[in-house]
Amino acid sequence: MKLSIIIPVFNEEKTIAEILERVVNLKIANVDKEIIVVDDGSTDSSKFKVQSSKLPRVKLFIHEKNLGKGATVRTGIEKTTGDYIVIQDADLEYNPNDIARLMGPILNNKAKVVYGTRLKRMPNFSKDERNPRFLLHYIGNKFLSLITSILYGQWITDMETCYKLFPRKAVKSIHLSSKGFDFEPEITAKLLKKGYKICEIAIATNPRGYNEGKKLNTFKDGIIAFFTLLKCRFID
Repeated sequence: MKLSIIIPVFNEEKTIAEILERVVNLKIANVDKEIIVVDDGSTDSSKFKVQSSKLPRVKLFIHEKNLGKGATVRTGIEKTTGDYIVIQDADLEYNPNDIARLMGPILNNKAKVVYGTRLKRMPNFSKDERNPRFLLHYIGNKFLSLITSILYGQWITDMETCYKLFPRKAVKSIHLSSKGFDFEPEITAKLLKKGYKICEIAIATNPRGYNEGKKLNTFKDGIIAFFTLLKCRFID
């Protein structure tokens, strides 16, 4: 089996080299990897760090201007050749070793789509959610996941997770149009409408702060995600 790992990058010069090394060194029995890096018009040295890494199985594609995460992932999907696709953010929030755990249900023929959920837990007031912005993000994500569950008839705890693992053939038959963070609800909604059941595997993350480069705007992007879920359910 071949796994395509898409890494969307926008101004991640501080972390991209380490993430690339971790992903390249990731070992999954009976699975070949290809690593697709898409630089979304970075204005820092991100793409140069990728080019200078000279790591095996890494392919770099460049947007000349910033188009948004959704557009970047869609470019990555177009360039993949694997049986399955997974998305890996370029910061250090998600641990690439968890990709091997996500592949477990796939390799055992127990699932076709697997998400890594961060939210099979209560708020952590001693750590992440002690920050009001992170608490708001937690509540917003739980609300959007609940709306997804109601609209599409399958219980989902973390619709907004980065770790989405799905068959390449599934997205080749789906029209994806999102350009920004609305990619997350759009692909989830359209996979569910296609009849795919989503298996969730609990993962732990190391969230970075907004002062460290976190780009998601909980309120603005949350509203867009809400209406994307409605649009995909009743219009698209």
